[in-house]
Amino acid sequence: MLTILDRYILKRYLLTFAVMLMLFIPIGIMANLAEQISKIIDNEAPLNEVVLYYVDFTVYIGSLLFPIFLFLSVIFFTSKLANNTEIVAILSSGVSYGRFLRPYFIGATIIAIIMFVLSMFLVPRASQGFNEFKFKYLKKGRQVRETTNIFNQLNETDFIYVSSFDPARQIGYNFTFERFSEDNQLEFKISASNIRWVDSIYRLTSFKKRKIVGDTAILEAKPRLDTLFTFRIDDLTPVSYAAETKNLFELNDFIEDQKRKGASNLNKYILEKYKRWALPLAAFILTIIGVSVSSVKHRGGMGINLAFGILIAFIYIFFDKVFSTLAEQSGFSPLLAVVIPNVIFGALAFYLLQNAKR
Repeated sequence: MLTILDRYILKRYLLTFAVMLMLFIPIGIMANLAEQISKIIDNEAPLNEVVLYYVDFTVYIGSLLFPIFLFLSVIFFTSKLANNTEIVAILSSGVSYGRFLRPYFIGATIIAIIMFVLSMFLVPRASQGFNEFKFKYLKKGRQVRETTNIFNQLNETDFIYVSSFDPARQIGYNFTFERFSEDNQLEFKISASNIRWVDSIYRLTSFKKRKIVGDTAILEAKPRLDTLFTFRIDDLTPVSYAAETKNLFELNDFIEDQKRKGASNLNKYILEKYKRWALPLAAFILTIIGVSVSSVKHRGGMGINLAFGILIAFIYIFFDKVFSTLAEQSGFSPLLAVVIPNVIFGALAFYLLQNAKR
């Protein structure tokens, strides 16, 4: 059962967090609107789509800033408690520091559950609407796609590869199409210097086909060939934000599908999955750090605590970005890219907590 102390701290925790969101998200909306208003007008975006865009923008940006808002909220109201000597009074009354932290953990649990539901189910839908509007009206339809080393397994027997893809011109370079038999023997291989989607057909330049019949290879070559395939290149190159638009179950299926196709950017999708699972954990780590650095009254007052908190937040973001980039651009494990920053800041939280207790 919650005591008066629990309800008092928990109320301050949640109320300060809510106020922080209500103060800063409208500022973000106004800043974005001021930046994009000319493009919205020039591209004649309908009012209802603009309204829906900013609803999605609120959810999308709010989810990204949730951990930072949570951290600053904890520092802000805990510093006020410390400056008013309320924490000293609480601990002097016989309440242990661990017992003092209980309402903070309850609040962190509530926020973690909200963050989990948002990141797994609501944010993906908002991300899809946000990005679709952005590339429809703000980027003039030029969606960012993965454009290098595209390898896909179309089905059990057919494989396709292009070394690079130009989404604006619908051209793939160094194209290869291979078909294998059920016993994994090559039946034929088609190659071309480029493949282009033209008037509902594919145009292959420097076309070559090598067909295997028994022990004989039949070669065919043409400077140009117009033909049909059962795929479209742009359908086989998902937009860079594809993983962001998938809910928990869709993302798992999407990752398995990309594994089957041999996608070169698979780490990016796996990283998105692990980040969603790690996000609720960040609520607890940042809460502990926030309480630890702000529960002691300093001569500089709340400003010192906020300055230190902002510094910690920037370092946290820096570590997150560095390891995320390593996972996306190299063979670094996406799991380690998510775990390492949380382990580092988890250790920092433990150290600061022990120091605050003393």
